[in-house]
Amino acid sequence: MKSFAALIAALLLLLGVNSTFVVREGETALLLQFGRIVRAGYEPGLQWKVPFVQQVLRFDKRILGLDTKPERYLTSEKKSVLVDFYVKWKIDDVALYYGASGGAEDQATLRLTPIVKDALRFEFNARPLHELIADGRVDITTRVRTKADAAARSSLGIQIVDVRIKGINFPEEGTVLTSVYDRMRAERKQVANDLRARGSEAGETIRADADRQRQVLLADANKAAQSVRGNGDAKAAEIYAQAYGKDAEFYAFTRSLEAYRESFGNGSGVLLLDPKSDLLRYFNDSK
Repeated sequence: MKSFAALIAALLLLLGVNSTFVVREGETALLLQFGRIVRAGYEPGLQWKVPFVQQVLRFDKRILGLDTKPERYLTSEKKSVLVDFYVKWKIDDVALYYGASGGAEDQATLRLTPIVKDALRFEFNARPLHELIADGRVDITTRVRTKADAAARSSLGIQIVDVRIKGINFPEEGTVLTSVYDRMRAERKQVANDLRARGSEAGETIRADADRQRQVLLADANKAAQSVRGNGDAKAAEIYAQAYGKDAEFYAFTRSLEAYRESFGNGSGVLLLDPKSDLLRYFNDSK
């Protein structure tokens, strides 16, 4: 009787063990019954199944990596480059993933690789080499990730998390690299010459405007000076006329004194004059 009870207990324990399974954190599971998928996408925790009939397959749902050998591509100019890249991916639809790869990671990466390579080839074929070297990598990886992700989700149940280009090498170092740098140098030189030409044009415009303003200012100043001199001469003539009208003899005397000062002021001048000259009038006739 005791042995029968122990047998029953053992059977119940075996039944309980085969009726439950645990999905760990970072995993997802697939439930099969006679090779047919019954349920997919289990969350972490304790789960139930029909004992001895249903089978559980567990898969890593964390981010996985794909790193391949450098691949040769042609640019839009038909120049050959070697592209080294890597891919980060994870399972998105476990049922589709199982159906496409049988649940084997190596089979999944084997089918994922050509999808990414085709997307890269399309982008490289559409771009010139100097753009790829200068600033085109971020745009390329974004486009490749979007295109490869759509294809991988629909055919493999895989989500492409990220695509990165590690390096672009040149098989024909002496020819390709030199031509790329020459083209980039020519473009920068063209930009520099254009900037210099614009600066020279702006400088000529500024100098011409400054010369024009200078001429205008000088003309205005000369006009104002002529006006001031004319007014001064008129005022002086008016004063002379008034002085002459009040006392002609005194006016003639002061004018003669000014003439003497101008003639003999430096002390070294020599004048040959007629003694009866008007200039010597006040020397000869002190009265």
